[in-house]
Parts: sequence; C-alpha cells; structure tokens
Amino acid sequence: MATAQPALRALSNLLRNAAVDRALPLLRGLARAAADTVFPPACLNCRQSTGVMGSLCAACWAQVRFIERPFCERLGTPFAMDRSEGLLSPEAVANPPVFARARAVAHFEDGPVRQLVHRLKYSDRMELAKPLGAWMARAGNELLVEADLLVPVPLHRRRLAARRFNQANSLAQAISAQCGVPVDPFALARVKATPSQVGLSRSQRALNMQGAFQVTEGLGAKVEGRAIVLIDDVMTSGATVNAASRALLRGGAKRVDVLVFARAV
Repeated sequence: MATAQPALRALSNLLRNAAVDRALPLLRGLARAAADTVFPPACLNCRQSTGVMGSLCAACWAQVRFIERPFCERLGTPFAMDRSEGLLSPEAVANPPVFARARAVAHFEDGPVRQLVHRLKYSDRMELAKPLGAWMARAGNELLVEADLLVPVPLHRRRLAARRFNQANSLAQAISAQCGVPVDPFALARVKATPSQVGLSRSQRALNMQGAFQVTEGLGAKVEGRAIVLIDDVMTSGATVNAASRALLRGGAKRVDVLVFARAV
C-alpha cells in the first residue's frame, strides 16, 4: 500500500492541474468581463466607447493614414503613385541610408497618430506602449522574423532623468512580447547631449547627431554579428536612426533595420 501512495499523489496532482488548466480560460474571460464592466473599452485617442480594449474608435481610425505597400523597400516611404513592389524611391537612390530597411505603421501628422505619440512621450501614458507596439510588430514583421536583437534608440542620461523613462524602450518591450525577439536597452549609449532637432534642416539634423551614439563599452559581444532592429517612436529626416545605425554597424552588427511607429513623409 505504501508503494502505491506516490503514484496516487502523482495522479491526484495531475487531475488537479488538469482542472486548473481547464478553468484558467474561463477565469481569464470572467476577469476581462469584470474589467470591461468597471473600465469599459475606450478609444486610445478620444476615449469614446469602443468594442475592444486597446483600439481606436471608427472616427479616429479613419483619420490614420497607414503606410502600406507599395512603398520604397529601403526607406519604407509610400509612393505617390502605384508602382511595382521592390522598387527604391529616388531619395533612397540619391541618398542611401545607413540602415538596411525602415518600416513604420503610419504617417506622422496632426490627428490621432501625433496625439498618441505625444501622450506616450510627454504625458506618461505608459499604457499606450502595448497597443502601439502591437501595431509596430505587425508593420515590421518582415524585419522581426530575421532579427536577433531589438535595440531602442537611447536617451541621453540627462534627458532620461528628466523624462524618467525612454518611450523607445517601452515600445521595444511591447514588440518583444509580440514577436519573441529579445531587447537590450543598454547595448547602445547616447554619449552626446544633442539639442532639439525641431526647426533644423536635414543637413543641420545630421550634423547635430554626429557622434551622438556608441556601443556601450563592454557590451560589444551583444552587438557583434547580430541582425538588429532599431526601435523608435518617430522618424523624421532619419538623422537620429542613421547615427544610431552607424554606431551599431561600427560595433560589428551584421545588419541594422529600423522600426518606428510613425514617420514624417
């Protein structure tokens, strides 16, 4: 009888675990229903009622200009007219970027996209990182399936201290949760405190960002030979991601792609 007791305990544990596994989906559903009752799903932008948590209402959705193919394979910018896929834009031919490819969810313009970016960046709306990151994971799927590492564009330590968090890292963590590619927020360092890029020309922005980044001392092995996807919230002229990509490539990265939530087109 004594020899049968371990087997009986194991069977009891197995049955108990199976019951818990069957109950978990039901419990999660009940929890979601309770949360929706207390906190009904609302539009991420205007807070109007929606059917699904973490989404936009129909009115805000209609204002978002999503970036879809056909677009420039290097810069990810949409063509003004319908062209064959796989083509490069005149800008990419005349002024090739340092990075291999860039992808974005939507145009950065007045309306929901700009408001969402600014609320995440300046208003501590940390809950926005998860849905924005999920959209980025879908838009950048072709980059992520080939990636070894996600690296958020870092803030200088003084700006990080003032803002208290790096929105690019929050987005990278949300993207990682979707695709499984690991994040290293320390692989790249911002060693130069650059003034704001607002109001600067393209050439001034590039000059402003020269020498702003370097691979963190002692972490070169994290970068060397890796296919890296650089993560940021917005891309305008590309000066910031070009400078960051250059630092990663000098540090031995095999390839650097760029994934942002929005870009100025």
